Amino acid sequence: MTETQIFDVIARKLNLNAVQISKVSALLDEGATIPFLARYRREVTGNLDEEQLRAIRDDLDYMRLLEERKATILRSINDQEKLTPELEEAITACTDLKTLEDLYLPYKPKRKTRASIAKEKGLEPLAELILNQSMRKGNPVEVAATYVDADKGVESAEQALQGAKDIVAEWVNENADVREKLRAEFRKYGAITSKKASSVNERTVYEAYYEFSCKVKFLKPHQILALNRGEREGILLVNLEVFEEQCLDHIDDVIFISEDSIFTDYLLDASEDSFKRLLFPALERELRNELTEMADEHAIKTFAENMGNLLMQPPLANQIVMGIDPAFRTGCKVAVIDQTGKYLDGDTIYPTEPFKKVAEAEAIVSRLIDKHHVSIIAIGNGTASRETEAFIADLIQRRKAHKPTEELFYMIVSEAGASVYSASSVARDEFPDLDAAQRGNISIARRVLDPLAELVKIDPKSVGVGLYQHDVNQYKLSKKLDDVVESCVNTVGVNLNTASASLLNHVSGLSKTISENIVKYREKIGKFTNREILMDVPGVGAFRYQQAAGFLRVAESENPLDNTAIHPESYDATRQLCAMFEVDLNKLNELQQVLPQKFQHIKKSDVAEKLGIGVPTLELIIENLLKPGRDPRESLPKPILRQDILKLEDLKPGDTLEGTVRNVVDFGAFVDMGVKQDGLLHISKMSLDGSRVSNPHDVVSVGDIVKVEVETIDLERGRIGIKLLEKQK
Repeated sequence: MTETQIFDVIARKLNLNAVQISKVSALLDEGATIPFLARYRREVTGNLDEEQLRAIRDDLDYMRLLEERKATILRSINDQEKLTPELEEAITACTDLKTLEDLYLPYKPKRKTRASIAKEKGLEPLAELILNQSMRKGNPVEVAATYVDADKGVESAEQALQGAKDIVAEWVNENADVREKLRAEFRKYGAITSKKASSVNERTVYEAYYEFSCKVKFLKPHQILALNRGEREGILLVNLEVFEEQCLDHIDDVIFISEDSIFTDYLLDASEDSFKRLLFPALERELRNELTEMADEHAIKTFAENMGNLLMQPPLANQIVMGIDPAFRTGCKVAVIDQTGKYLDGDTIYPTEPFKKVAEAEAIVSRLIDKHHVSIIAIGNGTASRETEAFIADLIQRRKAHKPTEELFYMIVSEAGASVYSASSVARDEFPDLDAAQRGNISIARRVLDPLAELVKIDPKSVGVGLYQHDVNQYKLSKKLDDVVESCVNTVGVNLNTASASLLNHVSGLSKTISENIVKYREKIGKFTNREILMDVPGVGAFRYQQAAGFLRVAESENPLDNTAIHPESYDATRQLCAMFEVDLNKLNELQQVLPQKFQHIKKSDVAEKLGIGVPTLELIIENLLKPGRDPRESLPKPILRQDILKLEDLKPGDTLEGTVRNVVDFGAFVDMGVKQDGLLHISKMSLDGSRVSNPHDVVSVGDIVKVEVETIDLERGRIGIKLLEKQK
């Protein structure tokens, strides 16, 4: 298949045109990044967004891999001198790997099998007589007797017939039509069953699957992943059940061409043997793998969606934050950071069991609050979190009695991945003189100031917003999460003068080495005063500069455009546009009230033509002139800040609470409502208008602020069932 044909196939699949695919392919091959193409090459791509561009990239990779596999297969069959024009045409026209491997199966080098042994004994001609069904007269045993050869190990006609049936069984197994019919049967009518392994006596988390059966087509992704894990842990026995007679009928429909053959009974035996010994085990494995891939894809998509929403949480800028990493025996680590994330002070307190040094802990925390003018206390959500929260809430209330105007709040922050960060080389480089626990605590505090900048330092798989993330295909998961992080970082933009190497590493066009070079260069020369200085950093050539510049912000630059998403290649067009509409670039912030009126009724196509740019580029320029230096996260609801705590015992059905969505899974969402236990917002309780909700992500996202009603409370198990009342816009 030529490149042009590949572009046509992808275009049909994605409902795009082949010219778009061709142009995107050329740009990707040159090294352009997805964020760069989505923002700065919209005229070339036809306004494709990141999701569409990534779909094209993935399909190009797949089709090119398919072509490589075709070439390998064609060489292999040709070397065997078995390549016919018809087979070559079928292989060349193939558009999926599964069909391609089916075509190759009869020619694929195999280990020694019953069929290959029978072929060595010279029984292939007899097998052909059985399969061809052309012999209508005679005695099968007498015909088989002519193939008896003691020297080859064929002692009798019965042995000859058995060997021939082994060969036929393998041929039936290798028949592409047979396999496709059985695949369809398995998918439509097959059922996955599971039961408890005989060695398991105690209760486990897999009890729902001890006596389980579900049609393949109705299986949910989380069920597939749970079954796989239970099977892997030796707790569950998982099988596929199908209608055997129906499957054999499908084989007969393909294989049998005559009922008058003297070998009909032998062909029936061979077909049944092929199904039980070869086809069923192989296709069961294939179907289980197919289901796992589907479940993986769903779980990865869910994880990526949650991850993206978590990274895009709005920052609480310009705050002095105290981070507290809760614990019992080892004490709670306390760290104070300034508005830039710089570590100021720290200590260890013991307000929880077993020491309960509450007065001492209160004195230390109050001293740090007063000394550094702390405005927000961030409490990690791990072990002893709620006990620490109760201590802090009580402290805030006592301080309010003496300082009623004090603006002091606390919030619970996910500490997922903080321990991973604290032990990393990145953390050691940042804080070489602090122990790991304190480094992790600083990470918790920084997640308040700027979640994105801090979370990019952590392996995305460790941020705690997935389901079965350690069970899915790790390569695909990493690739998807890298895409999400890249998209979020470049959507927001990065301050060139404050960003860490970890954050810069995700900027379009920048690598780990170049990101480190930027930080070293910054430490050596001081702050960047414009975007162009980036070209002086070792490793940043013209191409990398082109890819990265538009996503980097330089607030200190004399050129106000350096603090926007307008690309340097559009600066001249921007200046011309401003001249046309009498806009002073140096007074953008002062003109925010009048600019919308200036650009309200322009004919974009005419203006774009005069400026020598495309309409999408003009729209991007205007958008950034109207909101220079805008952070897209600013429009999102801010996190809930609390001053007091609710006890589970204080709740009753009918209570309404405000909470933050912490995680979204297939069956609902978990909401932090300022109570010791997160509430479960089941999918059946998500509808605001009475309609059926099929996907929780259609209603809520990680970080959403929601108003809920308490419906059920289980004190013994610490469970709260809630119903959605309202979602903050």
